[in-house]
Amino acid sequence: MPSLLVLAAGMGSRYGGLKQIDPVGPSGETLLDYAVFDARRSGFGRVVFVIRRDFVDAFGAQVISRYAGRVDTEVVFQSPDALPPGFAAPPGRTKPWGTGHAVWCARGAIRDNFAVINADDFYGEDAFRKLGSFLGEDGPSRSSRAAFALVGFRLSDTLSENGAVARGICTVAKGRLLSIVERTRIAREDVGAGRRYSGDEVVSMNCWGFAPSVFALLGERLGHFLADRLLDPGAEFYLPSAVSDMIDAARAEVEVLPAAGPWFGVTYPGDRARVQASLAGLVRAGRYPARLF
Repeated sequence: MPSLLVLAAGMGSRYGGLKQIDPVGPSGETLLDYAVFDARRSGFGRVVFVIRRDFVDAFGAQVISRYAGRVDTEVVFQSPDALPPGFAAPPGRTKPWGTGHAVWCARGAIRDNFAVINADDFYGEDAFRKLGSFLGEDGPSRSSRAAFALVGFRLSDTLSENGAVARGICTVAKGRLLSIVERTRIAREDVGAGRRYSGDEVVSMNCWGFAPSVFALLGERLGHFLADRLLDPGAEFYLPSAVSDMIDAARAEVEVLPAAGPWFGVTYPGDRARVQASLAGLVRAGRYPARLF
C-alpha cells in the first residue's frame, strides 16, 4: 500500500500566512484534508507530513488532530541543518533548502512506494487514483532505470485571477517526461491563442509518484548542489530540477499521467473565495461529503 508524502514546510509568503492550515471547506476543512481524503479512497495508507519545527504545535492542533484514530500519520521536520555527511549549514541560514531537500528529509519515514504533493493544492480524486494505480503496480521497478510518475495538468487550468504564477513547463514525448523548465510570472493575459502560451502546455504542480530508490538519487544530487551552492543564502534544491537531472543522466524515466482535474490552490489571498466556492460546488454535486473527517 503506497504512502502519501505531503510537503507542508512552506510559509506561504505571498498568501500572508500558514495557508496549509487555512480552513476553506464547508465544515472548516483545509485543502490538505481533501488531499488526504482522496488519497485514502484511492488506496493510500500512511500519510507523512514534512513541516517546519516552528509551527509544529499549530499544525498538530489544527491538522493532525483531525486524523486521530482514522489515519496513520507521521511528522518529519525540514530544517536547514539537516544535510548529508560532510556538509554543515552556514551560520544564520534559516531558509529551507527547497522541495527536493524536503523529500530527502523524509527518507527515514518512507519504506514503500509513495506520492508527493504540496499541502496547499487541490489535485482532485482522479490524480490520486492514477498515482495509486501506478504505485500499486510493478511500474516503479519495471526497468534498469528508476521508473517514477508525474501527474500533469494543463497550464490554462492552473492560473490565478489575482496575480502571476510560476509553473514548471513540461516537455513530454510518448507519455514520458523529457524535461521541466520553471517559468515565472505567468499571468492569465499571457495565455491563449496567439499569446506567449497556448494554455495546452503540460505543467507540473508537484504531484509525483516515486519508489524509495529516489532517496539515494536525491542524496547524490543534493551533495552536488551543496558543493556548488552551500554559501548562497537564497539557494534552493528543487524537486523538479533534481528529477530532470536524473532523466538527463539516464538514471530515471518518468511517466506523465494526464490529470482530468479540477486543480485549484491559494497562491494569493484573493484566491480563497474561489477555492471555497469550488469546494462547495463539489460537495453539492456529491463528489465529497460535507464533512470529511
